[in-house]
Amino acid sequence: MKIVIVGPGAIGCLFAAFLTRAKREEVWLLDKNKERAARINQNGVSLEGVSGIWTARVRVSSETKEIGEADLVLVCVKSYDTKQAIERAKPLVGEDTSVLTLQNGIGNTEILGEALGQDKVIGAVTSQGATLLGDGRIRHAGKGETVVGRMDGKIPVQIRSIRELFNKAGLETRISRDIKGVLWSKLIINAGINALTAITRLNNGKLVELEGTRRILREAVTEAARVAKRKRIKLIYDDPLAKVEAVCEATAANLSSMLQDVLRKRHTEIDFINGVIVRQAQELGIAAPVNSLLTDLVKTIEASYDLRNEESGSS
Repeated sequence: MKIVIVGPGAIGCLFAAFLTRAKREEVWLLDKNKERAARINQNGVSLEGVSGIWTARVRVSSETKEIGEADLVLVCVKSYDTKQAIERAKPLVGEDTSVLTLQNGIGNTEILGEALGQDKVIGAVTSQGATLLGDGRIRHAGKGETVVGRMDGKIPVQIRSIRELFNKAGLETRISRDIKGVLWSKLIINAGINALTAITRLNNGKLVELEGTRRILREAVTEAARVAKRKRIKLIYDDPLAKVEAVCEATAANLSSMLQDVLRKRHTEIDFINGVIVRQAQELGIAAPVNSLLTDLVKTIEASYDLRNEESGSS
């Protein structure tokens, strides 16, 4: 099987390394940046953390024509880059190619479906924890299962093959007939944690230790769960508040992906996380003031990156 991972971020590099180390398939990493692709090609993908210290020699290219048609494409770019990334990756997608999204938020399966046809798209959520330390350098912060499934609930042979492939590579994976419920369950966790950490610059664990952030977290999660209930989406846990607080405690020292983006002065995925909840709530005619406020604050932080640089330079 030829596998192409689109995007050399933390999760993309992590999956590329594990799948390459398995030495069963042909694995490529597609990077839009030619210079970075050359560096990773030369140095490999280096991991440290819970899986040890090791390096995988991954094939990397910035040209789809060099790679050719794939059997499986993993989309691992930021959600706001999905549309552009899949347009660029279209030459990789043939008649029998499956395209699996390993991204945060809600809306990626729809974007991919519009571009390629919904029957090619597989949704996924991973609890693998990874932090990007540099080009091709990853800290494997925590192990966890990956859940895959089609939005229509069907389980064709391709999904069973992907599950087998990932499990053999050491990436614990299972199939769900209700991937929409899984995606929303992850969304609610991210909605409670990511924006708050980006605004306060606190580690995950501090959100539930401090009274103010804990109260805001609970309100954000309650709003998100109300939207899911109105949409008749079945979550994979019974108590959303308890689940999000448990995740904060279990990942107490972690910096959320959105906080990492803010610290690096990068665009965040706020529109695909808290922003989704706000838009869905508006369509349903219900209020989501806390998620709306969190969205506006994160967007304000993004818009003020340059201003903050100017202020720090003049002081």
